[in-house]
Amino acid sequence: MKHTLQQIFRSPKFVVGFSIFAAIVLIVIVYPIFITDSPLGIIGQGTFFPPGIYVSAYDSLGSPKYTLNLPDAAAKRVAAKLGDQERADIRDWLVADGIPESEIDINNTEKLLEQWAQNYDPNKKIQGMTFAKQRYYQRLDTSLKGILSTEGAIIAQKNAETGTLEESNAINQADYVNVSEVASVRFLPFGTDNFGRDVLTELVAATRTSLQIGLVAGLVATLIGLTLGLLAGYVGGMVDDIINFVTNLFIVIPSFVLLILISYSVGQEQRGPFLVATVIGLTAWPWTARAVRAQVISLRNRDHVNLSKLSGHSIVHIILTDILPYIASYVIMALILQISSGILAEASLSILGLGPKTTETPTLGLMMNWAMIYQAHIQGRWWAYFPVLMTIALITFSMNLMNTGLDQVFNPALRD
Repeated sequence: MKHTLQQIFRSPKFVVGFSIFAAIVLIVIVYPIFITDSPLGIIGQGTFFPPGIYVSAYDSLGSPKYTLNLPDAAAKRVAAKLGDQERADIRDWLVADGIPESEIDINNTEKLLEQWAQNYDPNKKIQGMTFAKQRYYQRLDTSLKGILSTEGAIIAQKNAETGTLEESNAINQADYVNVSEVASVRFLPFGTDNFGRDVLTELVAATRTSLQIGLVAGLVATLIGLTLGLLAGYVGGMVDDIINFVTNLFIVIPSFVLLILISYSVGQEQRGPFLVATVIGLTAWPWTARAVRAQVISLRNRDHVNLSKLSGHSIVHIILTDILPYIASYVIMALILQISSGILAEASLSILGLGPKTTETPTLGLMMNWAMIYQAHIQGRWWAYFPVLMTIALITFSMNLMNTGLDQVFNPALRD
């Protein structure tokens, strides 16, 4: 056993795959210990907040202010609201309004904003312009107000006695606050999803659930396939014919079609992670059964097996002690592939809306489903789906690497 483990961990492919998979499992275990937030808890009143550090604007007003004379601060402030796309959009509106394009210089910020202020009318109807585009220009006009102003902002509070607003504070454009001195700060490395939920916290919980689904589905499929393959290969005869008939029947009917039909018939409320995993396992065993059967057929007439028969041992004893140990390495490799296939099957079902119910726990497939329904890929909200794709890819890649490494260790034809 020790020698076998040494051989396994000398395989570069297995070590790389195992390291990636172990890192994912470690994150899934450790992260909830430090971040106890609910994975489905809504923290943002809106959809698809971009990744970044979020500071409470209200708390920042009461934090100590520091004056920093940064020469490029004004230019960055203008560029944040008036990028290349906004400049091109302003030019398009002015041209549509009748201003010659030769008179518009999108690189001259002051002149461009002056032309915009003089000509833009939110109530003006431009021929051929959609309502959505008109609303976009209205929002753009609002964001551009005071963009070139050099004056600070005045903070006013309402007087409880007179009801009038009185100046209580002022913020100059050179005033800065230290993030560490602001009371409420939240780091969202992956932003929020379509419901305003922290994508990273949701992703960790979804990965844990998908791994559990893959493990249960893999165990069910491997156990069924192993049992039927051992019986068919060793007993033979009528038992082999019946098991082969059932196996071929499952192979002829695509397993994913069976998954869709069974999941749809169960209903949304009854589809929990464990039930989905069991259904996946019940439809994924045939290729394992056939492969195990072929392995057993090559072993059942070996000398040690015949000797065990002559000794009067039972069929169960022969299978468990004289055959199973010789195919144990293959069974482990089959289990790894079944777990990987189970995770992909759950993701495929959930994208179609046939995965576990959405109100209790997220899965990787459900996160992809939510991102697709709310058109994150169309809106360019990459953080809602790209981390999920990368997680699925890393899990399946690591498990396939481990399987390849084990195959190199246990398959004599592949050894160096």
